[in-house]
Amino acid sequence: MYAMQYPITLPADHDMEIIRKRVAAASAMLDDRAGLGFKAYLIRERGIAGSPVNEYAPFYVWRDTAAMAEFLLDGGGFQNIIRSFGRVPVHTWLGAAVLAGPARGRRAALATRRVAQLPTDADEAQDGLGLKKLIGREIAALRERAAHPDVHTAALAVDPHSWRSVTLVLWGEGAEPADAVGADRYEVLHVSAPELDRLG
Repeated sequence: MYAMQYPITLPADHDMEIIRKRVAAASAMLDDRAGLGFKAYLIRERGIAGSPVNEYAPFYVWRDTAAMAEFLLDGGGFQNIIRSFGRVPVHTWLGAAVLAGPARGRRAALATRRVAQLPTDADEAQDGLGLKKLIGREIAALRERAAHPDVHTAALAVDPHSWRSVTLVLWGEGAEPADAVGADRYEVLHVSAPELDRLG
């Protein structure tokens, strides 16, 4: 399981209705993509909900890394981003957990994303398993967050190069995110979720 995101910062005066129309026209393209757990089409607008920027920032969780590679490298979809915005950097993380929340049956309308440096673990037991215990605690915290009645889906992933984690929470329609302090907040335009129920 792999997570990936390519945030695209747009000019301060960019008409975000252009992105909305782009997503409306093309979002169904991945609704049945084999190997894709889900793709959340995320945007944030400068001056709304504290956002300092206009940004289009789709977030994916893939079940199959071959499907992810085909999307990025072999004309499987990313070429549309390259045509419009150039070859933007793609952030990737190893998936640690994806959990269903009580609002899974509702439309996801908002998302929060938090990137954090994982604390250095002294591995006090000197058994080399300090990292495993740390990720176990992170997953336990994610499980608590996913139990919130307004959570649609919660995901945790880790970058083993920088040892930073990313936590993405999708919130059901009508929700006010409970973890918005210190997190990037997005509007969810659409969720393609062909294999969401198969993510673990």
